[in-house]
Amino acid sequence: MRSARGTALWTAATVSVVLLFLSANSAVAGDGAGTAPPPPGGKAQLGGDSGHGQVTSTVRITYTQHGGGGGGGGSVAVADWEPPGCWYAPEYGPEEFERLRRSTYVAAVHDPGAHDIVREISDQNEGYAEDEYHKDDEGKGMYWTAQYRDDASLAEMMECDRPPFWADNAEPPDVPHAISPEILAGLAYERMKVPSLRARLAPAGASKVNLPTWVWLDRAQLEPVSVTATLSVGGFAMSATTTAKPVRLAIQPGTADARTLPAGGSCPVGAGGAIGEPFAAGEADRTPPCGVTYLKSSGDATYRLRTAVTWDTAWTGTGGAGGDLPDGTYGQPQDVTVREIQSVNR
Repeated sequence: MRSARGTALWTAATVSVVLLFLSANSAVAGDGAGTAPPPPGGKAQLGGDSGHGQVTSTVRITYTQHGGGGGGGGSVAVADWEPPGCWYAPEYGPEEFERLRRSTYVAAVHDPGAHDIVREISDQNEGYAEDEYHKDDEGKGMYWTAQYRDDASLAEMMECDRPPFWADNAEPPDVPHAISPEILAGLAYERMKVPSLRARLAPAGASKVNLPTWVWLDRAQLEPVSVTATLSVGGFAMSATTTAKPVRLAIQPGTADARTLPAGGSCPVGAGGAIGEPFAAGEADRTPPCGVTYLKSSGDATYRLRTAVTWDTAWTGTGGAGGDLPDGTYGQPQDVTVREIQSVNR
């Protein structure tokens, strides 16, 4: 029985031989899978100084983002989170898979570093040949292969150490790590960018001790952001959309000598889609629905006011699947000068 380390090296070497051959002979898999440039996130390092180089995943997943262009403060990933390191996805039809397997064997035979896996590749090919590479099932299914996140570790990659296998298009195979709407949602989530929103303040200049500073974000700044990941190859199609919606703004005044409005310092998105209210002339005596009141002057310095929007994130996918993903909270700090109210004695 092969050791775990031996299995890892064999799998890595097998994939390397396949991709080495494909990179040198782009026509071997026909016009399609295996020849197109990899999509973002479509390659993985084979760990440290193993000498195997890079493994390129060739199944093309497309990503489309809607929203997230406003805010005026750049954009950030919605959360510090990673999708799975590997998954299986449909890649080859019967004829192109047969050509690939035969070419893989030839490449291994002529590669001095792959002699120890030639017999195993041959045995696998004999197994595929017993089913005649499913040529009678052309258009009804595809051969599924392991795919990898671009920065997946060797340990993560080894979770998908199963050789390529046939599956019908009607539904994904019931095997661990088979591509699913949930995996696509995670891949979409990794690519999502939300605006790093800068809250608006009034007064725009120096604030005054014991007078509220109004804080708000307009509805136009708070549009949901969504990314759709779609896999469509052969007769197989699957998609998932991950959507982040702003739900509240947290206020940290930058000093203990302040009161937040409301008291907890959390301002929810209102019924109109905005957070707080813009300050208007004649409303100086009103208490803002979202803001902060400083109790002491900042002197010759400033207070570091921090406001951050929390994005609630969820996904929906093919077949009515859906669920939640971790929230993200981001914003921009602002320096606030607070002055004593000046009065004139006569």
